[in-house]
Amino acid sequence: MGKHTGFLEYKRQPANYREPLQRLKDWKEISVLPPSRDLVNQAARCMDCGVPFCQNGSVLGGMTTGCPLYNLIPEWNELVYRGNWKEAYERLSKTNPFPEFTGRACPAPCEAGCVASLYESSVTIKNIEWAIIDKAFEEGWVTPQIPKNRTGKKIAIIGSGPAGLASASELNQQGHSVTVFERSDRVGGLLTYGIPKMKIEQHVVDRRINLLRESGVTFVTNIEIGKDYPLEKLDSEFDSVIICTGATKPRNVVAEGRNLKGIHFAMDYLHSNTKSMLDSNFADGNFISAEGKDVIVIGGGDTATDCVSTALRHHCKSLVQFDIYPERSTSRTEENPWPQYPIIHKLDHGHEEAFARFGSDPRAYATSAIEFIGDENGHLMGVKSIEVRTIVNENGEKIREQIPGSERVWPAQLVLLAVGFEGMDQDLLEKFNQEETTTRAEKSEDPYQTNKEGTFIAGDARRGSSLIVWAIQEGKEAAEACHNYLLSI
Repeated sequence: MGKHTGFLEYKRQPANYREPLQRLKDWKEISVLPPSRDLVNQAARCMDCGVPFCQNGSVLGGMTTGCPLYNLIPEWNELVYRGNWKEAYERLSKTNPFPEFTGRACPAPCEAGCVASLYESSVTIKNIEWAIIDKAFEEGWVTPQIPKNRTGKKIAIIGSGPAGLASASELNQQGHSVTVFERSDRVGGLLTYGIPKMKIEQHVVDRRINLLRESGVTFVTNIEIGKDYPLEKLDSEFDSVIICTGATKPRNVVAEGRNLKGIHFAMDYLHSNTKSMLDSNFADGNFISAEGKDVIVIGGGDTATDCVSTALRHHCKSLVQFDIYPERSTSRTEENPWPQYPIIHKLDHGHEEAFARFGSDPRAYATSAIEFIGDENGHLMGVKSIEVRTIVNENGEKIREQIPGSERVWPAQLVLLAVGFEGMDQDLLEKFNQEETTTRAEKSEDPYQTNKEGTFIAGDARRGSSLIVWAIQEGKEAAEACHNYLLSI
């Protein structure tokens, strides 16, 4: 695929980030694609590897490598290299209903499995995907997919994030009538309120939602199933239900002083920020502000980085990010061989921005919060931390050991907790009489069928907090299971 000697002739050229201090002045997308001619050269680096690990999603070493959507990556790389952009779009859209989302927000496990990385560096698969879909929109190739016939079957989908939208798209194309219920005031789930707009601008989300509407999907907002819309009514009005609510229950940090004012879960912070921006460009003041504050972000993942970027745009006074892990190596270790996802030191976009603003990486490695310190009025003043070492025992379990004498107190008036999610919302679980475990699905021949006939579950609600590509793929597969069920009744 591509040019047989392309990976030897051309160096990897990823998307260009806008200059950090410049992009901190706005909420627009932080990266810009290279010109088309450079993207053609990048596609030429696809090396006809024989066994394309990039297009087969697997979990190795506890992390995803390769594409869970089974994107036909070498094929559309070849088409881009030859200038056949429309055919590349047609091939890409066979497997991925929303490349404009994954091309922007996916951490690119496909690139982790790229064979070219064994020589030097992986093909810029994510950027090429992004370029294909953006060109397709520019050229008018992306059009509503209106089914020729309707089956008369009605499906309710709870949640309008990536999994819910994928299920809706698939089932609508099968001719079923699909209604998507969203408890927020806008459609999109995490795409709208969880991922900051400098990663996916809202017009990108709205563009796809409008296409789905034009294709026949109905969206209902400000409705919480089980509260505003009884389950009995759902059962009587729809032939089948798919739960795609995500893993919205945040993991807490248990420490003295946790109830002080000024400590917030990351998603509460990000959601309020985006809603205020979309509603009024922050004029309403209905958001958690970091302006003028010493901010500590607890957590080391993508959500934590999003909090870093957001706090910087609020003009925080200082910023520190606690990462429980030690600083990683700049290259793979023997315990992290290819094609596992590379666990290496990276300067993500938020860290790059913090470095530009404050002159140093904001991360405090191997650090854990042990106490939140407040004033006499119950307001947060600081955080006491301790350094930790991570030990893996004979059973493969990670054990954190505190290092005596390494305590430190950091000033803080705002703490953002970004330490992951525990699973699906407990209230909805109880209303649907579901078990609070993702292993429940393993008890069924159909992994997406719940213990209630005609009700399915997909995405983070089923598998726990995961990647956007897994959410989309699960949405597609749950839609197929739902379609087969509808054919049987």
